[in-house]
Amino acid sequence: MRKLQFKLLILVLLGLVSSTLQAQSGPRQGQRPPGPPPEAISACEGKAAGDEVSFAGRGGETLAAICQARGGQLVAMPLDAPKRPRN
Repeated sequence: MRKLQFKLLILVLLGLVSSTLQAQSGPRQGQRPPGPPPEAISACEGKAAGDEVSFAGRGGETLAAICQARGGQLVAMPLDAPKRPRN
């Protein structure tokens, strides 16, 4: 009976460890990491908040945007982006 309990405990611990490691890994292959795309960041290099810029979107289309501070950096936010509610 103790051997069975020990084996079950080991299986549960292995499952917890593997799920924790998988949850902590970065984005899966083919997915982009969270946050603004690199194009939105580079479009605002050397610019000031409120400056209008443009950058290539995911589909290659040109997006008109405005530089806004997000997370301590300037990021091009598309002019037609939905507004986020302020809390």
